[in-house]
Amino acid sequence: MAIFSKILAGLSKTRESVVSGIESVLSGFTVIDEDLFEQLEEALIMSDVGVATAMFITERLRERVKAERVTAPEQVKELLAAVITEILTDGEIAFDLGRPAVILVVGVNGVGKTTTIGKLAHFYKSQGSKVLIAAGDTFRAAAIDQLQVWGERAGADVIRHQENSDPAAVIFDAVAAAKARSADVLICDTAGRLHNKKNLMEELKKILRIISQNYPGARLHVLLALDATTGQNALQQAKVFKEAVDIDGLILTKLDGTAKGGIIIAIKHELQVPVRFVGVGEGIDDLQDFVAEDFAKAIFN
Repeated sequence: MAIFSKILAGLSKTRESVVSGIESVLSGFTVIDEDLFEQLEEALIMSDVGVATAMFITERLRERVKAERVTAPEQVKELLAAVITEILTDGEIAFDLGRPAVILVVGVNGVGKTTTIGKLAHFYKSQGSKVLIAAGDTFRAAAIDQLQVWGERAGADVIRHQENSDPAAVIFDAVAAAKARSADVLICDTAGRLHNKKNLMEELKKILRIISQNYPGARLHVLLALDATTGQNALQQAKVFKEAVDIDGLILTKLDGTAKGGIIIAIKHELQVPVRFVGVGEGIDDLQDFVAEDFAKAIFN
């Protein structure tokens, strides 16, 4: 299946949620007035776009309608799609991984972090890169074994210690192994951190120091994994993690199983942190590069 076809299929629930609400509003009007804008704003909020972002979109829509002298409600959908595409593509820069690279994957428990790391390993292995995985989540039961299985599926070696070991020690050894084996990409798992646990955030900063001090030649990326099915809660998690660490980008998991994919628009607008990958299925090759224009096209076309 072509990559865009996977995105299109994976976003079917989100597309239905966003577009059906908008079309339901537009079908009830014969003229464009303030009541139409208010109802469109409500429809966007109900689609998990969020209050602040829905208000911003509606205001931009008012400006476009006035500037382009649009009078027919059925033309508003096209303008709305254009406004949302502008938000998603504003300042978009392709993800430059670099070689060698270290990807630190962070996020709370339950977002699909370990699975995503396995898929990331496969993603880069399929591009011809030599990949190592660090099993830095030493506290969650069976996390190390789960990552070992994903590593074998992806064809990537896993650097691991015993359960309840010091995560920083695992990362230290993984960095040494990556240098010794001339790995292109080192992908590091981390314990699922509750955003209100200060000690866990401090531990994360310790891991970042170890990487920067011991692997200065590698390009470091911090990717935050978020569960798309949690909607606005994912946005709140992203805000807290962004305050704690310098996040390069986001990975939205479980996008195929939710109608709340509109949260991507809110995250981009409110945080200006780019979405780098999206999970659109359970298969090992169902982690896809996020392309903003493809997302907008999949939603509105």
